Amino acid sequence: MLCMFPGFAIQLSAQKLFSCDSKYDADFKVYVVDDKYDADLWVYKVASQYDADENKGLWFFCESKYDARKKIWFADSRYDADLLIYFVESKYDAGWRNKKKIHLLY
Repeated sequence: MLCMFPGFAIQLSAQKLFSCDSKYDADFKVYVVDDKYDADLWVYKVASQYDADENKGLWFFCESKYDARKKIWFADSRYDADLLIYFVESKYDAGWRNKKKIHLLY
């Protein structure tokens, strides 16, 4: 989504995701790590799609792939994943730890 304001534009990337059954259908692959310090991104699952805005680890899981901005597949091994994530208990803890991978969600 592109929002226009007088003099500049801001790109918003909602983190509405769909979990695929096949890695071949996914835009990228994720692995959930046990230790939060091993993660590229700390993720908080939000209850509403309206809370999943910008690219800061607030994820909303859609029921349909057509409603999602990105399709992901949960890998069984960290070595098969493009992105390592850790689920946090507070939305205030969500965020990027390895910003080199931030492009995956744009």
